[in-house]
Amino acid sequence: MDRRTFISGVALGVFVAPRAAEAQRVGKVYRIGILTNAVPNAPEVSRDWDAFRQGLGERGWVEGKNMVINYRWAEGRVDRFPSLAEELVGLEPDLILAVTGPAARAAKRATSTIPIVMVYAFDPLGDGLVTSLARPGGNVTGLMFVVGPDIVGKQLELLKEVLPKVPRVAVLLNPDSPTSPTLFRATQTAAQALAVNLQLLEVRSPDEFEGAFAAMTKERAGALLVLPQPFTFAHARRIVDLAANSRLPTAYPFRESVEVGGLMAYAANAPDMFRRAATFVDKILKGAKPADLPVEQPTKFELVINLKTAKALGLTIPQSVLLRADEVIQ
Repeated sequence: MDRRTFISGVALGVFVAPRAAEAQRVGKVYRIGILTNAVPNAPEVSRDWDAFRQGLGERGWVEGKNMVINYRWAEGRVDRFPSLAEELVGLEPDLILAVTGPAARAAKRATSTIPIVMVYAFDPLGDGLVTSLARPGGNVTGLMFVVGPDIVGKQLELLKEVLPKVPRVAVLLNPDSPTSPTLFRATQTAAQALAVNLQLLEVRSPDEFEGAFAAMTKERAGALLVLPQPFTFAHARRIVDLAANSRLPTAYPFRESVEVGGLMAYAANAPDMFRRAATFVDKILKGAKPADLPVEQPTKFELVINLKTAKALGLTIPQSVLLRADEVIQ
């Protein structure tokens, strides 16, 4: 073999190897496990999954063609996450998408090798999911949901604009959630700045909701603030119905609550977060390591107002608030 033939052969090998590797990647059907707190087929979460699949489709990933998705639904029961995570790991997925911090923690306990993309994790550093937001350092990365005085303050500010003379605002949270101390401290800080009195109502299970709303009525709360937690999201419709029965103007952390009859919500744009989660999935399935992908925070927030609910409550939403709304439901 002369020198020219040898060089040509090497060059051809260098060219063919990546093409062969690419063909092998394209030919493989990847498996994604999804661990979520939601209820299957609930209309209020369908938009999020549509956005996720759309984000994947834009990058060439099509369910049933080059990827398979296995869902595990906790249906509002955080205690089910560990067993559901073990089930997913047993399927040997190429990646797990974990929705909420508790889901991500359960997935991380179940595996230290399978990549995990988190969505709606409140405190990934404090929860030990990552060692750094810039360089996660393990098998977990994704999107965190920052809740601080700025966001909670915005919700309280909106309530006070709609109800300038509100005497007391009730706050609904699940004390068993690890995010509760951080969330309530943020709420207290915002309330002090706005000179708003708070009434804390702790609800650990669905059968405690009616007692909590009875306590709001007894203490003459003029409005309600629902804090963003997996528990309140899973029982959003029940909370909306009880707030309507109690005639309590309520600010919610998820737009889905407003779509089923809640008054208003100021929150991160959930479909945008799920669409961005698809970017993490794409990068990891193409070879990137979670340890090297920085954790991201929400970049899009939205104010959604339900005028039909406002009318039922006898409220007139100030024009200054309506002009700031991203969407007004008639």
